[in-house]
Amino acid sequence: MGFALAAPLGLSACQATYRNHGYVPPEEQLAQVVVGQTTQADIEGLLGRPSAQGLLTGSAWYYVGSRWQFYGPREPREIDRQVVAVSFAENGVVSNVERFGLERGQVVVLSRRVTDAGVSSLGLIRQLLGNVGRVQASDFLRD
Repeated sequence: MGFALAAPLGLSACQATYRNHGYVPPEEQLAQVVVGQTTQADIEGLLGRPSAQGLLTGSAWYYVGSRWQFYGPREPREIDRQVVAVSFAENGVVSNVERFGLERGQVVVLSRRVTDAGVSSLGLIRQLLGNVGRVQASDFLRD
């Protein structure tokens, strides 16, 4: 009888589970943002302000989200991270909406709607994405 109870518990420990951390607006919400028309105040109502895991700068808001895999007794591992950058012109109107991710360790643009050249420096994006696999899960799991 003890084996009958222990077997399902042992098998469930071998299944991967996943947790999402941070917030990256889905494409449906981003589609409501009209480059050249939507204002910073509108963005706050449509997407919300970036959380503590996102970033606010004077000219852009960055939304950062990651997906973690938990597998039995192993250390949790980050399997995906995305950054959405919403840039603003000096008058507070959206000038760019860009989604970045990683492919083979390189920062790639996943989607882009711009009125100018886009994010001028990928340095911050590289920093936000560059720690995939090197970040400790405990940094994000303090709920």
